Amino acid sequence: MPEDVAQEINASVNYTPVQRMRHSTAHVMAEALQELFPGIKFAIGPAIDDGFYYDVEASRPITPEDFPAIEARMQESVTKKHPFKQSKWDRNKALNYFKEHNQPYKVEIIENLADQEVGIYEQGPFLDLCRGPHVSNTGEIGPFKLMRVAGAYWRGDEHRPMLQRIYGTAWQKKEELETYLWQLEEAKKRDHRKIGRELNLFTFSEDVGPGLPLFLPRGEMIRRLMETYMRETQERYGYSHVWTGNIARVRLYKQSKHWEHYRDAMFPKMQEERDADENESLESLEDNSFELKPMNCPSHITLYKSQRHSYRELPIRYAEFATLHRFEKKGELSGLTRVRSLTQDDSHIFLRPDQVMDEFKDLVNLIREILGAYGLTDYRVRLSLPDLNDHEKYHGDVALWEQAVTDLKAALDATGFNYESAEGEAAFYGPKMDLMAKDALGREWQLSTIQMDLFQPRNFDLEYIGEDGAAHRPVIIHRAIMGSTERFMGVLIEHFAGAFPVWLSPVQAMVIPITDRHIDYAVRVQKQLQKIGLRSEVDSRSERMNAKVRDAQLQKIPYMLVVGDKEAENESVSLRLRTNENIGAVPLAKFIEQALQVSASRSLNLWQKEENAAQ
Repeated sequence: MPEDVAQEINASVNYTPVQRMRHSTAHVMAEALQELFPGIKFAIGPAIDDGFYYDVEASRPITPEDFPAIEARMQESVTKKHPFKQSKWDRNKALNYFKEHNQPYKVEIIENLADQEVGIYEQGPFLDLCRGPHVSNTGEIGPFKLMRVAGAYWRGDEHRPMLQRIYGTAWQKKEELETYLWQLEEAKKRDHRKIGRELNLFTFSEDVGPGLPLFLPRGEMIRRLMETYMRETQERYGYSHVWTGNIARVRLYKQSKHWEHYRDAMFPKMQEERDADENESLESLEDNSFELKPMNCPSHITLYKSQRHSYRELPIRYAEFATLHRFEKKGELSGLTRVRSLTQDDSHIFLRPDQVMDEFKDLVNLIREILGAYGLTDYRVRLSLPDLNDHEKYHGDVALWEQAVTDLKAALDATGFNYESAEGEAAFYGPKMDLMAKDALGREWQLSTIQMDLFQPRNFDLEYIGEDGAAHRPVIIHRAIMGSTERFMGVLIEHFAGAFPVWLSPVQAMVIPITDRHIDYAVRVQKQLQKIGLRSEVDSRSERMNAKVRDAQLQKIPYMLVVGDKEAENESVSLRLRTNENIGAVPLAKFIEQALQVSASRSLNLWQKEENAAQ
């Protein structure tokens, strides 16, 4: 059965009540399309995370200008409360029906089904091939809205017809629909690509290449602050930082099996290193050629193997901010969240089997501390498990796989995390835990990852000398908390809408002289701030003071320090916040003290009010 059709059928069987309603809305939309666009051909129409879609082939392009008419016709069906009637048809009857009604995509779906009977659903004048389930009648469909039209190849095959995919959303309550639409509009405003340009954080250039971000000074400062915080924190947890270069031989990735599984995502191999033997085989030439490093684990494993280790040394925690390169498809690139050059906060922990539980608890604490500093405290866990029937991806000792799954589940249970399982989503070398965090708009992002690995230690013949003097096999935990600096920065830009907390702001204070004669004092203030570690600039342009304040607010700078005659005379500043709050005159020493305190504590607040300052 075609993969896209199989996924829709399997998903429909497990629809939640909201998904059932959304799937029913897709049928109601198809009913409207059938009336408004005679001869339209239907493919598949599943529910998705936030709505539904239907792939269709129409006699003319359907555009957003058609949406009001389609929605009006849909609302008529909802008002009439047509019941959804389910029936089973003989396979041949269904084939003949859809052939007579010129529905070739339905015919093709049936031809690929092994069942002798197929599911049919009717509501009002519309009949469709479908397993369901649906709501009882169209009157149970909640508030809906058509969103957009996109192109989609039939069965995802670029050699097959291009269909129109009409997306919509549906919710149980009007308030939920309004909230969703507000979130979409807010997400547009928070788009990290837009804010990145406005705040001069990063850029892309076709001369350099797609998916290869270039960071301007302010963007590089944010990167450095993120990585410095990560380094300092994980060093408290016993990590040692290493560096393993940017390229490695192909044979290393063949041994780790990454070549077998991820070869298409690696950059085309670099110049091979020729041996003196002109008769060297093509396989040997390939083994000795070089790849831009797409992942760190083979290099960290090589570091571990370069020395002998005692059980007393374990766990050994290697951490590295390594720039990796992955040849992502051009159409899948998206700002900082999907790039070809990424810097991963990667770590590999080599430990004894009896240390797994305690190490996992420390990892969870580390994740909570790091994400908490960014205000990311609402998250859930997805446990990615192997499908051991997929022998191409999950090969090797089944007992090892089962042990890794058992260990990871036990560790998750010990931390009290609730988790959901996703079979077939594990990496080829072990099960993994993905932390899905919600941002300020309630959107989920896959951030931290912990992977259990019992395969690579055996594959590379890793050992440690146990208390009994014999060689034993360590376990490896692969771990990333931010995932990659680039993607995490993109998430943070949207989470904070560019208004970073004081500690993470590339410019923490803008000193604004009222007139040119106040520039000297403004420079003296800026130098004092710079001397004690507060990142600051002077706006010495010949613009009006209010315009300078406004520009600093647009740049999301936390503090605006306006200085004039009074401030110069009293060694003070007139403090304004980017929230447009005017604090007023503050002694410079007091501003420095409190700004340093806010920054050092990584507080998400800008300023402590006077009445709370003494507490």
